[in-house]
Amino acid sequence: MKNYTDIANLAQVYLEDSYVLAITERPDAVSFTLDLVLTPGHPRYHDPAPGEQYCYADAILTIGNATEIDWITRSGQTYRDAAGEEDLGNIDSLYYRDGYYDVTGDWGHVRIHTAATPQLAFSPETLDPT
Repeated sequence: MKNYTDIANLAQVYLEDSYVLAITERPDAVSFTLDLVLTPGHPRYHDPAPGEQYCYADAILTIGNATEIDWITRSGQTYRDAAGEEDLGNIDSLYYRDGYYDVTGDWGHVRIHTAATPQLAFSPETLDPT
C-alpha cells in the first residue's frame, strides 16, 4: 500500500485539510477541484494569507487512465465555512494498492482502477501569489 505522500507530485500537499469544491467524473478519470493546502516544501508555497492557517492554491487533482471506477458510497452533503463558502468536505485518505487508488472523504468513497500517477494542475492565479 502506498499513501499519497509517497507519490512525488503529492508529497508536498496536505489533502486532509484541503477543501473539495467539486468532483467531475469521466468514463476514464475522476477529478477533484480543490482549495489545496501546500506545505512549505512545495515550489508554489508562500506564507498563508492573513487569517488563514495554511497556504492554499486552486488546483485540480485528476486520477486518469482508469479501467474501472467503483463508487462504494456517495454523499451530496455540502458544508459552509466561516466565510459562507460551500464545499464537499476534505479528502480524508488517498492511497494506492492492488492496482487501484482508494479515495475517501465526506463526499464518499471511490476506487479508481489505474496504474497512472495522479496529476495536479494549478490554476494560473496560483503561479504568482502576489
